[in-house]
Amino acid sequence: MMRLKCTIGYDGTRFNGFQIQPNMRTVQGEVERGLKRLHKGKEVKVFASGRTDAGVHAVGQVLHFDTDIYIPENRWPNALNSLLAEDVAIQSVAFVNDDFHARYHVRAKEYRYKISRSAIRNVFNRNYSYHYPYKLDYVKMREAIKFLIGTHDFTSFCSAKTDKEDRVRTLYDIEFYEEDDMLTFRFVGDGFLYNMVRILVGTLINAGRGALDPYQIPEILKAQDRSLCGKTAPGCGLYLWKVYYDN
Repeated sequence: MMRLKCTIGYDGTRFNGFQIQPNMRTVQGEVERGLKRLHKGKEVKVFASGRTDAGVHAVGQVLHFDTDIYIPENRWPNALNSLLAEDVAIQSVAFVNDDFHARYHVRAKEYRYKISRSAIRNVFNRNYSYHYPYKLDYVKMREAIKFLIGTHDFTSFCSAKTDKEDRVRTLYDIEFYEEDDMLTFRFVGDGFLYNMVRILVGTLINAGRGALDPYQIPEILKAQDRSLCGKTAPGCGLYLWKVYYDN
């Protein structure tokens, strides 16, 4: 048996999230179906760096699986992609040690969130960005970001559906930049809670539109109260961009 590490990308629009669910189309289900065909009907389970929700996209999701089929590394992507739907693709494959785990060995993750700033919504971007044409004060948004970077209990910034008891996470970097009519946020941290990035975006938007004083962020973190944050931004603008490992 050999263990393979795969980097995959997918358009989350028509998927009900990553994790396999009965009677639902999921990324995991699609990949495992392809592997089953490649392995002549044998079930092959994949393990990912983490889950993504319905409508959320990935540029650099990472997963691993074990196989008894030998195919050279550079031929694995084409071999598997030929069996997958057009909205998911294997980007690269590498042989790894048997103790590698796509989830448990994650050092950091990078998410990006895209907001369309065009005055009139672009119907072709509706599944890949959140349309928000209203005025935003970028200075206030950067002030709010300063209070979010670092190690904090992010209970206020996660969904009530979060199943993690330990909600302390470290955000290494948050930045945003604008190109043409697209505003892109970049978040890098050691881990993220359920809906955490989307709630952070909603809260930064509140700061930008004047509904939240940036200097309230420390109080919000301390309160551990979800109701004090902004709304959860739509999943369509979120991308799992990259997963970092020690090696």
